[in-house]
Amino acid sequence: MGLLDGKVALVTGAARGQGRAHAVTCAREGADVIAVDLAGQLSTVPYPMGTADELAETAELVEKCGRRALTVEADVRDQAALDRAVAQGVNTFGKIDILIANAGIWTRKPFWELTDDDWEQMIGVNLSGVWRSAKAVTPHMIERGTGSIVIISSANGLEPGLNYAHYVAAKHGVIGLMKNIALELAPHGIRCNAICPGVIDTPMIDNQSAYDLFAGGPGGNRAHLDEGAYHFNALGKTAALDPQVIADTALYLNSGLASVVTGAVIPVDAGHGLLTGFNPAPVKS
Repeated sequence: MGLLDGKVALVTGAARGQGRAHAVTCAREGADVIAVDLAGQLSTVPYPMGTADELAETAELVEKCGRRALTVEADVRDQAALDRAVAQGVNTFGKIDILIANAGIWTRKPFWELTDDDWEQMIGVNLSGVWRSAKAVTPHMIERGTGSIVIISSANGLEPGLNYAHYVAAKHGVIGLMKNIALELAPHGIRCNAICPGVIDTPMIDNQSAYDLFAGGPGGNRAHLDEGAYHFNALGKTAALDPQVIADTALYLNSGLASVVTGAVIPVDAGHGLLTGFNPAPVKS
């Protein structure tokens, strides 16, 4: 028996990375999966985003676990598209028990150099997209009197990050949003919680922008990311973490093991939040 036997989970950003880990973990534990992804590129994002082929691969992995998969190409900034995804999921599977609002992007610039497009796309996906996803599933969950929503925030939902104020603002915002969702849906028997990942080894950070961040300037490479991740974590012998650690935490939150847990923020960051901080470039005069 799995922890999610007989459940149906909707996962956004499901084509790869953390989203794929969530989808496959839900399936492994007995849930059918509605896998939603833009399956396209946003103009402000410098790294390749998930594709339709990758979304299809996620569905194949779900089916290999013996569960059913429904793929939907939808932009989380588009309420009508999300509403259609929910309707299609309910029509196919009869219900939706779980939402994992995972879709997200990450870009870097000093806040005063951000363009309107930089800001709007970040907030649109990472904050408004979470609100729209929760909004889409909530009437159905209220009607059934049950449900679990897990929102993926970030360590940067709890602290700042140099040169990505728009990301920090969005990830702080979803924690506040989560708390309000949890409060407003508690009378309906619906739970909502958030996870704050640390450095997770996905295509979002396996790219030049992240290499440069960990190198402290242009010209970084994967070795800088690996070394920097060790310094980011308090827990020994941990560098960039496997997406599975986030999927396992979501599994707990969506399962009966957390049946009375709501409004919680769980950091999964190898102890990063315990650190007093490190300044790589102190001003000395």
